[in-house]
Parts: sequence; C-alpha cells; structure tokens
Amino acid sequence: MSGAKPFLFLSARPEVEAVGPEYESVRRATGLDAGRLDHVRLDVDPLGELRLDDYAGVIVGGSPYNVTTPETGKHPVQLRVEADLARLAEAALLADHPVLFTCYGIGVLTRVLGGAVGTLHGEDAAAVEVTLTDEGAADSLVGVLPHRFDALVGHKEATERLPAEAVLLAASAGCPVQIYRVGRRVYATQFHPEVSTDDFVARAQVYRHHGYFPASELREVSERLAAASVVEPQRMLRRFVELAAG
Repeated sequence: MSGAKPFLFLSARPEVEAVGPEYESVRRATGLDAGRLDHVRLDVDPLGELRLDDYAGVIVGGSPYNVTTPETGKHPVQLRVEADLARLAEAALLADHPVLFTCYGIGVLTRVLGGAVGTLHGEDAAAVEVTLTDEGAADSLVGVLPHRFDALVGHKEATERLPAEAVLLAASAGCPVQIYRVGRRVYATQFHPEVSTDDFVARAQVYRHHGYFPASELREVSERLAAASVVEPQRMLRRFVELAAG
C-alpha cells in the first residue's frame, strides 16, 4: 500500500509501563505495521496543530484519568490532555473524519457533545456481554461484530445521558452506552476493543492500586480475565482501518 496515509494513535497513560503494551495492542488489533501507526503520548507532548488530512484515521486510547474529577482536582497535564482531545473531537466532527475514541476518550467526547458523564455505570475489570442495537447491527463499522459478544471493560465512569446527536450502537447490562456514533465516521466505545485477555491481565497488574478492583484480589481478577473468551472486539479495529483507508 505504497503512499497510503498513516493512522495516528493518541495515548494518555502516565504509567510508562502501560504505554508500549497499549500501542502494541492497538497495532496488532488494527493489523497496521509500526510505519503506518504514528503514536503521540498526550501526557508528554501537546497535540499542537493537528492536520487531520495527514491521517487516514485517529484512534484514542484509554487512561486512568476521569473526566468526572472536579476541575480543581485535575492535574495540569490532565487539563491539557482533555483540552487537546476536545479540539480533536470538534475538528473530527466538523470534517466527519474517521476517529475512534475508546474508554476515557468516550467521556471527553460525550462532554463535548453536551451529554452527561457520571459514575453510576462504572464496571470492574472483567469481560462483559455487549449487545448491539438494531442501528449497531446495520452500522458499517460495528456491524462486523456479532449481535452479542464479550468485551473487556474496566472504568469508573460512563455516559449517563447520550448526546442528542449520537446514535446508540451497543449496550451491556451494567453500562447502557457501550458504543455510539456521531455523524458518519466518529465513534466511541466504553470497552477496550484493542486488548486480548493476556493484554488485559498485564494491564490489571499495572493498575492494581488505581481502584478498578481491590488490589488484594489481583490474582482472582487475573485468573477470571485469563479464563474469558474475548475474540470479537478486535475485528472492529480492523474494520475501522479498512473503512478509513478505503
């Protein structure tokens, strides 16, 4: 694919031991080689002037940051990260450019769009069953997934009121907004579409003291995650690349 535009992965994890594995998870799930997946650590480098047309598509990773943290309690780095992601969201919506916000990113996008983010629908680190809506089954991206599939979650906050212009594409029993679309090509997922169960076990070790589960239960959580069968969500990232590059 000589001359094909690269993709951009934006991460916002201050924990350096989680950064490389997250990038590799995204690269592996998308099927892109390192030469076609640029990486910017927003916790280290400001986004600056982003030219969306330079990239076929953008993928936003997760973070231990929470948008529901009171503004006065947010570290200056988090405030800058959220401002950068809000600028990205506004530019992507204006241009209808392919962007996929995941986990922490869905909270930023929901707020930009005037929806509500809260802590009612947090989910412990686990594999949960996600169900597509009729709109999700008919969607060009999400429709590659089965009507019901297992996905890996771990978040303290979630969308509580869907933005008015968003189309709900998937939900789970514990979290009513798992995927939505805005316009034709801007998407957001609450679950992590990039990770394998092995990836998630390793990530759980990094974040065992961050409140996603009791640290004393790391072994039990790791065993439960390792025993889960989660194979479908990564297909969504492959499809995202196909549609954006096509």
